[in-house]
Amino acid sequence: MKKLYFILAALLLFSACKNEKPVKTEAVDLTSYVDPFIGTGYHGHVFLGANVPFGGVQTGPVNFVKGWDWCSGYHYSDSIVTGFSQLHLSGTGIGDLGDVLVTPYTGEIKSSPGTLKNPLEGYASLYSHKDEIARAGYYSVIMKKYDIHVELTATERVAFHKYTFPESKEAHIAINLTSGIGWDQPVETFLKKSDARTYIGYRFSSGWAKDQRLWFAIRTSKPAESFQLFNDDKAVSGDSARGAKIVGILNLSTSNDEEVMLKIGISPVSAENALANISAEIPDWNFNNVVAEAKAKWNKELGKIVVKGKNESDLRTFYTALYHSFTHPVLFNDHNGDYRGTDKKVYHNPGFVNYSIFSLWDTYRAEHPLFTLLEPERVPDMINTMLNIYKQQGKLPVWHLMGNETDCMVGYSAVPVIADAFFKGFKGFDVNLAYEAMKVSSARDDYGLKYLKEKGYIPADKEKESVSKALEYCISDWCIAEMAKKLGKNDDFEYYSKRAESYKQYFDQLRQFMRAKLDNGKFREPFSPFRSIHEWGDYTEGNAWQYTWLVPEDVEGLINLFGGDKPFLAKLDSLFVVQGDMGEDASADISGLIGQYAHGNEPSHHVTYMFAYAGEQWLTAEKNRLIQRSFYSDKPDGLCGNEDCGQMSAWYIFSSMGFYPVNPAGGAFVFGSPLFDEVTISLPGDKEFTVKSVNNSDQNMYIQSVKLNGAIYTRSYITYKEIMNGGTLELEMGPKPNYQFGAATDDRPKSEIY
Repeated sequence: MKKLYFILAALLLFSACKNEKPVKTEAVDLTSYVDPFIGTGYHGHVFLGANVPFGGVQTGPVNFVKGWDWCSGYHYSDSIVTGFSQLHLSGTGIGDLGDVLVTPYTGEIKSSPGTLKNPLEGYASLYSHKDEIARAGYYSVIMKKYDIHVELTATERVAFHKYTFPESKEAHIAINLTSGIGWDQPVETFLKKSDARTYIGYRFSSGWAKDQRLWFAIRTSKPAESFQLFNDDKAVSGDSARGAKIVGILNLSTSNDEEVMLKIGISPVSAENALANISAEIPDWNFNNVVAEAKAKWNKELGKIVVKGKNESDLRTFYTALYHSFTHPVLFNDHNGDYRGTDKKVYHNPGFVNYSIFSLWDTYRAEHPLFTLLEPERVPDMINTMLNIYKQQGKLPVWHLMGNETDCMVGYSAVPVIADAFFKGFKGFDVNLAYEAMKVSSARDDYGLKYLKEKGYIPADKEKESVSKALEYCISDWCIAEMAKKLGKNDDFEYYSKRAESYKQYFDQLRQFMRAKLDNGKFREPFSPFRSIHEWGDYTEGNAWQYTWLVPEDVEGLINLFGGDKPFLAKLDSLFVVQGDMGEDASADISGLIGQYAHGNEPSHHVTYMFAYAGEQWLTAEKNRLIQRSFYSDKPDGLCGNEDCGQMSAWYIFSSMGFYPVNPAGGAFVFGSPLFDEVTISLPGDKEFTVKSVNNSDQNMYIQSVKLNGAIYTRSYITYKEIMNGGTLELEMGPKPNYQFGAATDDRPKSEIY
C-alpha cells in the first residue's frame, strides 16, 4: 500500500480561461484520460483489456493465478500471459470467469499453457509492460516467446482478436475451455468445427457461480489447415469433442507480419445466438472500425461529466474512475434480447434489457445512486432485471453472477437500489411487484432474519457476522418503511420503522461501540474494538471501530445514542487517529487506513460525511480532501482496496465533484470538498448542472459560502431534484474553515426522503 500522503500542489488550468464554459464532449477525446492500468496493482483487482460500457464481453489477458490479487485474472506485478479470455470480473474480492481462453503461439503443438510450477512449459509467454497498450475499448501486447502482436477490442457481446504472426509453418491458436482464470472448474465443455472458419461450443462450470452456462462461437479470418482436439491433454479424433477439459488447436502457416483475426461471440442461451451476435455486431473484418466504435461508445458515456481539472493526473484518475464505474453491471442477454434466467429457463422478448454481475453490498452505496444521475435510461432495466430475478429465485438478488445467486456478503441490498429509483420517480417497472419483492426478501428465515423477527436482534451465538447483518438489514428496512409510507401501507410502515431501529440493540452505551449481542441478551465478552474476527466472526470485513458508524439511514438516531453532537463528533474524530492491533486474522479488505477508518472497504465510504450531520461540515471537507489525495492516483496501485465493481471509483467521482449520497435512498447529497474547478453533468432534456468551485486549490479545501443559481444557499447538502432541475452551484473555497457553514440545525442533512 502506498504510504499515506497529503500533497498540496499548484496545478494548471484545464482551459485557458477560468470562466470559460466547460469543453464539450464532441471536442475532446475523453478516453485519452482513461488509463486501464490504474488499479491493476496492489489490491485493486480491476479488469484489464477491451470492453464497451456495461458490455457483456470483457476480453483481456490472463496470468497464472498466484493468489487473491489475481481475482480479475491479471495483476500488474506479473510478466507471464497464458492467453486471452472473453469474460472477466473487475475489482471483486473473489475470482471467477475467465471463460474461453484463446492463445496464439508457434512451434510444437501444446494443449496447455503450462502450470504455476512450470509456467513456460506450455504455450504461455513472457511479456513486458513496455509492450502493452491499454485504452478504453482496446488492448495490445507482444508475446515475447513467439514475437506475436496481440490486439483486442470488443462490442457488447463479441470479442475481436487480431494476431500479427511472424513467418511460421507451425502457427497455432489454442481454444482452451479448461483453463481460464483458474478460480472455477469446468463441469462440461464442448467444441465443434462447423466449417473451415467457424467453431462453436459451450463451457459449463462451477465456481463462485455454481452453475455457469456459457455458449460461444468463433469465426476466423483465415481457415485453419488442420484442427486438433484434446480432452484432459489426450488427443481426440474428429471435428467435435465433449468432456470436462476440452482444448482445440487451430494449425496454420503464416507469412511474416500476417494478420489473423478472430471474432468470438458469447451467449447465455445458445451457440446459434452467439453466431447471431457476431453477425449483428461485427458483420465485417474491419478491426480498426470496431476499435473506433468502442472508443466512441466510451466517449459518449464519459462525456456525461465534463470536468476542468488542475492537472492531467487528476483528469486521468477521474475519467478512469468513471470508466471503472461503467464496467459493471454487464449485459446478460443476446442481441435479440434472449437471456437465461436464474431458473435456467430461456426468456424471449422480455421487454427489458437484462443485466448481471450485481455486487450490491458494495454498489448500493454510491454506484447505483450515480447511475440515477448519469445512466437514467439504464436504471429501469436494472430494476426490472432484479425483479425478474426475484420471480425466478424467490428473493431479490444478493450478489448475482452470470445467472447465479452467490449469496455473497450480508444484507438484502437490492432494496435500497429499488427504493432509491422509486423515490426519485423512475418509471418503467412494476411498483407493486417491487414492493412485494422487498417485503418477501426481508421476511425470510435465513441469515439471521428468523432471530430478528423473533427477538428483535440477531444473537451472535446463533448467527455469524451478526452485527454487520443486522446493521445492513436496518438500512434496507428503513427503505421499505419509507416506501410503505408513500404507498399508504401504514401497518407495514410501523412494522419496518421499528425493525429499522433495531441497530440500537447493538450499541453499548458504556463502551460506545456496536457490539455483538448474545442469545441471553448480554454483549459478547471479551471484547476488543480492533479485532475483526471473534470465534464466529461478528463483523463482515471490519471491526467495531468501523461498523459503529453503519447507520447512514438514521444518523440523527446514532448521534442521540452517543448523547448529542459533541460526544458523537469526539468519537468520530477519534476514528481517524486511534491505533490498535487488529490481529492476525484481520481481513485483507481492511485497507486504506487512516487511524481505524478503512477507505479500502465499502462500509466506511459514507463515514467522513457524517460530520455534516452534527454541524461540522468543514471536517467532512478536510477528511475527504485527505482521502482523495492519499488513496487515489493515476498509477497501477492507485486504488487502496478492491474496486468492487465500481463502488471504490463511485466514491471518488462523487467526492471529487463535491458531494456524496450518505443515505443511499434519501435523495440528498452531502457537501464535501470538490477537487475540480468546474464540473458539468449532462442531464435529460438537454439540461446541465454545473458545479463551480471558486478559488479552489489543495490549500483552499474548505467551503466558505454557496450559491445555487445565484441565490445564497446555506444548507450543507443538495438534493437530487435540485440537481436534475439543472443550473449552477457555486462554491466559494478558502484555506480556513467557515465554522458557521452548515452548522445551523436547519442547514444540516436529515434522515428523510427528499
